[in-house]
Amino acid sequence: MQLRILGCSGGIGGDRRTTSLLVDDDLLIDCGTGVGDLQLDEMRRLRHVFLTHTHLDHIAGLPLLVDTLFSDLIERPLVIHAQSDSMAIIQQHIFNWQIWPDFFELPAHSKPSVVFEAMEPGQSIELEGRRIEMIPVHHTVPAVGYRVQGASGSFAFSGDTTRNETLWQALNAHDGLDLLVVECGFSDEEREIAELSRHYCPSMLAADLERLRHDPEILVTHLKPGDEERIFAELQAAVPGRRLRRLNSGDRFRL
Repeated sequence: MQLRILGCSGGIGGDRRTTSLLVDDDLLIDCGTGVGDLQLDEMRRLRHVFLTHTHLDHIAGLPLLVDTLFSDLIERPLVIHAQSDSMAIIQQHIFNWQIWPDFFELPAHSKPSVVFEAMEPGQSIELEGRRIEMIPVHHTVPAVGYRVQGASGSFAFSGDTTRNETLWQALNAHDGLDLLVVECGFSDEEREIAELSRHYCPSMLAADLERLRHDPEILVTHLKPGDEERIFAELQAAVPGRRLRRLNSGDRFRL
């Protein structure tokens, strides 16, 4: 199983891209601006999109991706996996004929180019030998993370969250974890903003990492643009016993 980081920034500017993770060549977790760096032939291999939540930095690329692939999706639609609440938000506010065409109705209601498969927190599905588990987390909108288990390893992605117990309980329920992609959006100086927006800052993430009984490589994502070095340095100081790596767009991992 391969993991490619298409986008991992908390914003845009220069080479920054927002959240999108490519698993092998057919599965996306979130669809932020990073998906735009895929070549057209790479986009055509995509079959499934798993969404953590509906904030724009995690779904901005979805309408354009579907539009770009429209003619390829007529015979084999793209499958979007998300909570029902999340999908209702996207259908009401994005695919509504006002912001973007309703590709759940195109080219026909009976033959859409996009289909939705609801998942609920705690549920797992299997796709081509990979088991994808949806895990509830704590954010300002309904939000989840995912754990992906392949034949040769596993990784998890927190999505956007602040302090919680559910993510760590779900990860500890398994025998191992190779990689943990986890957000840390703000510095400790901005802890109040982190709490209001329900993101992690280094001290908060350090406290929650104490709950994790595994020792994965920890890949830090969603750092605030322009403040990346300070946030990561604070996190290194807060969790000296963990293996930390600051993610960059284009990073690749093989499990």
